[in-house]
Amino acid sequence: MENYRKANTIEQPCPCPFPDLPSDTPEVRVKDGSKIRNLMRFALSRMEEKTAASADHEGSEVSVGTGDNLCRQIVFTGVGQSVAKAITCVEIMKRRIHGLHQLTKLAYRTLQDVWEPLEPGAGLDSLTVSRNVPSIWVLLSRDSLDKNQPGYQAPGSFDALWIQALKEEAATPRHGQRRKRGGTGTGRAEVGGRGKGPRKHPGRPGDTRKPPGHAGGGQEGMNV
Repeated sequence: MENYRKANTIEQPCPCPFPDLPSDTPEVRVKDGSKIRNLMRFALSRMEEKTAASADHEGSEVSVGTGDNLCRQIVFTGVGQSVAKAITCVEIMKRRIHGLHQLTKLAYRTLQDVWEPLEPGAGLDSLTVSRNVPSIWVLLSRDSLDKNQPGYQAPGSFDALWIQALKEEAATPRHGQRRKRGGTGTGRAEVGGRGKGPRKHPGRPGDTRKPPGHAGGGQEGMNV
């Protein structure tokens, strides 16, 4: 593919996995370049206020139904790398508006990458590469949903799980930090003890000084 460049990417349409939704249900399509504050401003305006506020949706596409009344349901979608950002928007929404029922659906969407040759006169044709990427659909509803459907999450279930995880983490002692502090103190004590001892010369292990009188006696014996 060194002789080609990617021209554009075409996203194939995918039907909504939530049938029988009201016509005024907003669908927030989260993109890679979407800003969370813009997405949340729009979503909260449709769920909290009676009139939808206009917002600058940079890098995102938002399709809404007709009508300015308060919406009872909202849908978040994300494809590929934008799945994590869509989940973040859903969690923020659940903390701002309590009592929302959640229904999550996972699917695959087909993306077609169009590659064109770098040199048009080289006799190379354009290429179209299809690939399947994961996508997520999340339905948030003020009204109760079918609890038997896969992916259903009751209001407040995530908060209870989060509180339980925090309790377990607080009850678990941190042995690693205690051992690290104890090892540091022992090392400092050993270094201090060595510094107070007599200074040794490792280069002269057998060098012992003789008293001055002993050296003089040896010289007198040689003269005799």
